Amino acid sequence: MAVDPIPVDLLYRACDLSQFTFDTTAELEELPGLIGQERVLDALRFGTGIKRYGYNLFVLGPDGAGKHEAVTRFLATVAPQQKAPSDWAYVNNFQAPNKPIMLEMAAGSARLLKEGMGRLVEELKATVPAVLDSEEYQNRRQSIDEEYRDRQEQSFETLRDKAAGEGIALLRTPAGFALAPVHHGHGREGEVLKPDEFSKLSEAERKRIEMTVQGLQKELADVLEHIPGWEKEHRARIQKLNSEVAEKLVEQAMRDIRTRFDTMPVVREWLASVAGDLIENIAIFASPGDQQQQQMALATQALVQGQPVPFGALNPFRRYEVNVIVENNDLKRRPGGSPWQAAEPVVADAGGYIGGGAPIVYEDHPTLQNLVGRVEHMPQMGALITDFMLIRSGSLHRANGGYLLIDALKILREPLAWDALKRALRRRKVVIESPGEFLSLVSTVSLEPDPVPLDVKVILLGDRYLYYVLSNADPEFGELFKVAADFEDEFDREPENDILYARLLAGLARKEELLPLDKSAVGRVIERASRLAEDAEKISTAVRPIADLLHEADFLARRDDATRISAKHIDEAVDAQIARADRLRERSLEMITRDIVMIDTEGSVIGQVNGLSVLSMGSVSFGRPSRITARVRMGMGGSRVLDIEREVELGGPIHSKGVLILSGYLSATFLPEIPFSMSASLVFEQSYGGVDGDSASSAELYALISALAEVPIAQGLAVTGSVNQLGEAQAIGGVNDKIEGFFDICMRRGLTGDQGVLIPAANVKHLMLRQDVVDAVERGMFAIYPVERIEEGVELLMGKPAGTRGPDGKFTPGSVFALAEERLAAFAENQRRFAMRPFEGNGKK
Repeated sequence: MAVDPIPVDLLYRACDLSQFTFDTTAELEELPGLIGQERVLDALRFGTGIKRYGYNLFVLGPDGAGKHEAVTRFLATVAPQQKAPSDWAYVNNFQAPNKPIMLEMAAGSARLLKEGMGRLVEELKATVPAVLDSEEYQNRRQSIDEEYRDRQEQSFETLRDKAAGEGIALLRTPAGFALAPVHHGHGREGEVLKPDEFSKLSEAERKRIEMTVQGLQKELADVLEHIPGWEKEHRARIQKLNSEVAEKLVEQAMRDIRTRFDTMPVVREWLASVAGDLIENIAIFASPGDQQQQQMALATQALVQGQPVPFGALNPFRRYEVNVIVENNDLKRRPGGSPWQAAEPVVADAGGYIGGGAPIVYEDHPTLQNLVGRVEHMPQMGALITDFMLIRSGSLHRANGGYLLIDALKILREPLAWDALKRALRRRKVVIESPGEFLSLVSTVSLEPDPVPLDVKVILLGDRYLYYVLSNADPEFGELFKVAADFEDEFDREPENDILYARLLAGLARKEELLPLDKSAVGRVIERASRLAEDAEKISTAVRPIADLLHEADFLARRDDATRISAKHIDEAVDAQIARADRLRERSLEMITRDIVMIDTEGSVIGQVNGLSVLSMGSVSFGRPSRITARVRMGMGGSRVLDIEREVELGGPIHSKGVLILSGYLSATFLPEIPFSMSASLVFEQSYGGVDGDSASSAELYALISALAEVPIAQGLAVTGSVNQLGEAQAIGGVNDKIEGFFDICMRRGLTGDQGVLIPAANVKHLMLRQDVVDAVERGMFAIYPVERIEEGVELLMGKPAGTRGPDGKFTPGSVFALAEERLAAFAENQRRFAMRPFEGNGKK
């Protein structure tokens, strides 16, 4: 069963540069789509094409795979082909100000309505005072006022003359009208009698005067009773006059805006209510004093009724404004944003790009209010003031009619946001909700804006674990997100894909304004992507680490005044990345080389083997050898392998499963016709943290067999790989890190030529080892052995034939398995003898 070391050419698959016909990536066209993601593209086409309830998308895949950019690029090809969605604006509800009206208009119309209403108010501010100050209006107004005054004066004059004939004067005082007797003759004609003078009159005269005054007072009361009616009639005539004037002014001022929006029924209806309110309140355009008084009255009335104080209480013209919350007119950015670049995808952030087709909005901070909008309040006059102009849109508003991208983990972290999104999708409308009111934390009366009908494709982006958790834990998730777009972790490393990957790097370099890559740099990046995929036959789809690598290589190239990035700069960047994160690995190596952590790399020991594991801490992972020891003794019947890691709860379930498999292999391999009688213990020495995974199960089996056969294991060899009950070595992950971790220890102590690593044969295709490891193998100072079965590993580690069972049912004499079985047979015999000995005290067997 001789196993030859793996040839050098299989330890690292270099990229064939002869397949590249370009000199640098500056000559290549940018890759328009995705490499190896046909399944994702099909899902995106289906999900964006189907117009049915619940067919929203969840894009799942590994971090760093470029999901967001890939989806955005795809949508940028789809969205411009679609019709631009409607504009949305909130306007005042003149009948119920606390319930603003939502207007849906054709794309590009909302801004025109807002500007038109602004011009309307300004025009009326100019024309109304001019008309009200005109000679024609003033003459008509004066005629009405004079008629009202004449009517009053005539009534009082008639009463005054009648009173004078009775010797009574009608007096106007600050407190109102009064009747009093007056003198007759004696030079004091018409002078009011003083109280003492009145008392000197005869009793008959006093009674006559009192009776006369009582009668006149009734007539005076009758006149005063009619005055409010005359005043009301006066106001009505003034109002009628104003209305006649206002109707002409408003009709003339609104002619253009009505003509423009005549084809939009909802806008036409609202403009009709605007006209009615303008006619009714035309005086606010001409009477500043009355205007201020009306403002205060509106504020007081709102406070008394427990309603939010409208801004109209401070600015009566605000009621005629238009609050545009979404507009989709052209390729321009909202005020305050950066200029639109036509070459970029039509994408919106929280501020919102406005696209000529369907909008694409990415919500980076998906809080409840950022999703469904909010109603703002401002403190004024000791109260919180709000109105329809303080309504702010959310991402669902801006993405309506298009696409909304949200990071799934971010929205799940925000209180109330996930449920609000589901409610909006389920209702198919956006209702503005306040977190304070939702949780009953505030009692401020707010607005109740009209809900907005919702037609949007929501695209969540997250990892696979999150997708499956939501699928299992949230029943509504499967109803609302029926399309899964699953990104591949890797794609085949083939010549045609190498060319496509080179174009991907070309586009990345242009987008990030990096120096172009020459063909050697492209080849080295492809090799690095294979290393990230842990497979020499695959290329990782992770874009983020490759982009970071190019940024750092570009920095190094510019430092060298180079005009292109070469393989040298890629290698330097990789080395620099490793060096920056290498502290923990260095400390681990130092503890081993100083014999603080005991790892032997020379000699041989019974029941002891070097297992290989990978330590992961954040973004850093490295291989680290661990000493695994096994001890065996006679058992009380059966085969019991004590997993010390599991007993102290440091071993994970997968590791425990691997240990239990060992018992199955041992029971099937040795003494098939004799009951087992073995007790064994396994442990990772100097391991103080959790252990999981089954990649050490083959090493543990070798340690057990060595302890059983009492045959030492060569310590210059390390082992990785799992094993099944049939004794077959199974592939594991992290093979490159594990090999390099043991190599570094051997290198520091000095390579002897007898050192190496045993790996499952299935892992050979995953090898993308460091150049120093490859060089050592080429010099014959280090070896990597592909193992298919446990028997092959036994012979490599113990230097003896594993042994095969012959026709006589026994293993080859002197082989490792023969020695192991002989010891197990001795255990069984001793156990039988022990069971047959007399019981102490009664002499019975």
